[in-house]
Amino acid sequence: MKPKVYLETSFISYLTSPISQNIITAANQHVTREWWESCRFAFDLFISPWVISEIGQGNIVESAKRLAMVKDITILVSNNAVVELASAFLQEKGVPSKATDDAYHIALATVHRMNYLLTWNCKHIANGQIQPKLRQISQKRGYDIPILCTPYEQLQQEEQLCGKTPL
Repeated sequence: MKPKVYLETSFISYLTSPISQNIITAANQHVTREWWESCRFAFDLFISPWVISEIGQGNIVESAKRLAMVKDITILVSNNAVVELASAFLQEKGVPSKATDDAYHIALATVHRMNYLLTWNCKHIANGQIQPKLRQISQKRGYDIPILCTPYEQLQQEEQLCGKTPL
């Protein structure tokens, strides 16, 4: 059985957007595209209704590119357990109240037992300072959070699955 990966909105945005003039963003876009080309087949990929909603916003041409990129990816459904866990993340300050969508991304990936959540959102998701709190909140409810990481970090961890040496 392949490991399961939840692709958060920022991953899709970095995958499809024009290369940035900002050198760090451009490097992150390159890593995202490298992961997509070399690693995606080693995993079962998932997104959510929140991802669909978020990537469908903005410039019509760019949103069409984003939506086309995910057309064959399985969409996870929300349920009461997802809502309850996201609410707990917010109420217990695992995620700030201004990051409600991020709480739902993490909760959905957790409840559906993803192995990874790939994101470039290092403020509220792939943030080593908040992950222990998220883990604690999840474990109190019988869940283990997935590995919350950037595509770069995931490439480092899964060199054998991807068949590539780390960047």
